[in-house]
Amino acid sequence: MDASVDHAAALREKLRALSDKIQAGLKQAVVSATIAYDELNVVVEREQWIASLTFLRDCCGFISFIDLTAVDWPAREQRFDLVVHLLDPKGNLRIRIKTMTDEAQPIESCEKVWPAANWFEREAYDMYGVLFSGHPDLRRMLTDYGFDGHPLRKDFPMTGYVEVRYDDARKRVVYEPVKLSQEYRSFDFLSPWEAAQYELPGDEKASKQG
Repeated sequence: MDASVDHAAALREKLRALSDKIQAGLKQAVVSATIAYDELNVVVEREQWIASLTFLRDCCGFISFIDLTAVDWPAREQRFDLVVHLLDPKGNLRIRIKTMTDEAQPIESCEKVWPAANWFEREAYDMYGVLFSGHPDLRRMLTDYGFDGHPLRKDFPMTGYVEVRYDDARKRVVYEPVKLSQEYRSFDFLSPWEAAQYELPGDEKASKQG
């Protein structure tokens, strides 16, 4: 048998055993546990977020924190999926654990479980507006002071709300509401292989010849 097939089968068996262990240990805290593309994905209740992460660290070997981020589902009442990726270096296993939260109610910070989560939670707050209770320094880290909104929310306008520029007359940086000229709002949606049905700037001389 191909060694790669053997390895994949062994990995899936380890993930199934890990899934069973997590569901037995966390019981009703587990909403779902699925294996997809040789990765274990576990969804837990938000009230059991810290208890679940602590169980994975202390009882399942996931001592290495890799990443924390969010996914925005604006049509959903609990619009955010909070996602954490962990590594078990001894067993060479990875896990993705998720929970759902909204934009109003803070979720408990996992900074005390993994201190490395500190800046990741700050980024999730800055980019998505996810609130974390018990975080030692929850403030923006990528956007500017006084920034309006959260850029990675799906309802955030691509232009933003303000633009920043250096004003030579005032000799300082100024913040102003975004202003789009009308010419940048008109799109013909023609493909590159279709000829424009109007005269393009610079073509007027050619069109008058002959």
